[in-house]
This record gives sequence, structure tokens and C-alpha cells, in this order.
Amino acid sequence: MMMGLRSPVQTRFWVAQNTLVVDFGGRRRVLSSAPQGGGLTTATHVLNHQVASAPAVHGSRPAPVWGSPSRHLRKLALALGLDTDTVGLMTAVPMTQLVTARASSGNLWVECFATVGVTNAVRAGEWPAVSASSQNVRRPGTINLILVTNASLSNAALVGAVQVATEAKTGALRDHAVPSCTAHPGATGTGTDAVVMACHRKGQSPWHLYSGTHTVIGALIGRVVTACVTRGLAKAKGWQERHR
Repeated sequence: MMMGLRSPVQTRFWVAQNTLVVDFGGRRRVLSSAPQGGGLTTATHVLNHQVASAPAVHGSRPAPVWGSPSRHLRKLALALGLDTDTVGLMTAVPMTQLVTARASSGNLWVECFATVGVTNAVRAGEWPAVSASSQNVRRPGTINLILVTNASLSNAALVGAVQVATEAKTGALRDHAVPSCTAHPGATGTGTDAVVMACHRKGQSPWHLYSGTHTVIGALIGRVVTACVTRGLAKAKGWQERHR
């Protein structure tokens, strides 16, 4: 069956207080690496909150004014009138650089919301630097991916979805020859990337045991992530050129 790819998404979302709010339209199962609500949980919303980037001073970063990320994100959720178990992400990428994509096959669909910054890019396996120059940390440098599907995914399929999303992200970075911030070639991501995968609960929609690259849902995930990261890289490049 043919798969369609387009940009407009149908999942409700808005931006308030420098924060993207994605409304799942009900309680969903969520697997994520988010600083607030991370791991395997259920939630009704996910936040992607823009914070000021912190330049390094003599090789170290000053303490952020917002303190604990999870505590700050819980307070923000309350201020926005949302449930405190909302999943929350942080980024220095402006919400004006938000990109979205939707892919579908029959009644199955996947949507992606992404903010992309790569000045913090690294290649998996590089040893963490003891210190970083201010040039590498003063600009937005995180890739946050939020994926939503109307499928019901097993725990294994949720993990597989995150795996496929990561493969697609890395593939897009390699296609565009994004270097590591240490000047090594072949960045695979950034040092602060996060991914969120939200799906229906069991019994709410067709059940999927697997979501790898040989499955339709895996292909849909790969397409939306590739589209978002590719467009996000173009926006990030434009941002960097304007703020040199």
C-alpha cells in the first residue's frame, strides 16, 4: 500500500510562553528520554520548552536560572493549566524553528514535531569533553523529536520506534555531512537529544508487536523523522547565519 507524506499534522498543538504544547487528545502510552516524565508512562500532553542557551565561562557553564529541569517543567505545566504528569523537554532552539510532518498508510498514521539544532553535535563514541569552548555551547544545539501515532504499540514496539527514529535522525545528519562540534566528521546526533514516542493504549486501536524498519509503521516513522530533521537542519543553518 502506498504511503503518503505531508507536512500539516492533525494532532492539536500550540505555542505559549516559548513552549510547544502537543495535545494527544486523551491519555496515551509514552516512552521517552525526557527530563520530565521520562521512561515508560502515560500522559495527555508533551511540552518542548525553550530556555536561554548558557555560554561557557572559562570552560564551564553557569548554573541555569531555572534549577532542576523536571521541577521547572512541572511548574510550567501547572502554569499552562496542564496535568503535572505531562512529559516535558527542554531546548535552546526557538519555537519559530519548529517543523512538523505527517505520514500515513491506510488508516495508520504517524506525526512528528521537531526542533533541530546541531552546534552541540557529536559522533556516538566520542569521549565527553572535560570542558567546551563558548563557541560550541552558546547557540542552540539539541534535536528534540516528538512522535505521535494512532497505533497501539507493545513495549518492544515502543523501543523499536525510538530505535527507528534514531536511525532516521542519524541518516539525515550523515546525508547532510553534519560534523561533530569537535571537528570530527560524521555526527550521529547531539549531546542533549531527546525523543518522545506516544501511542494509543491497548484496545484503543490495532495492536502492533513490532515497529522495525521492515514494518509499515517503522517506514512511516523513518519518513517523518527524516523529513523533519532535513527541514530542521535548513532552519538551523539559517538561524546560525543570522546570529553570527
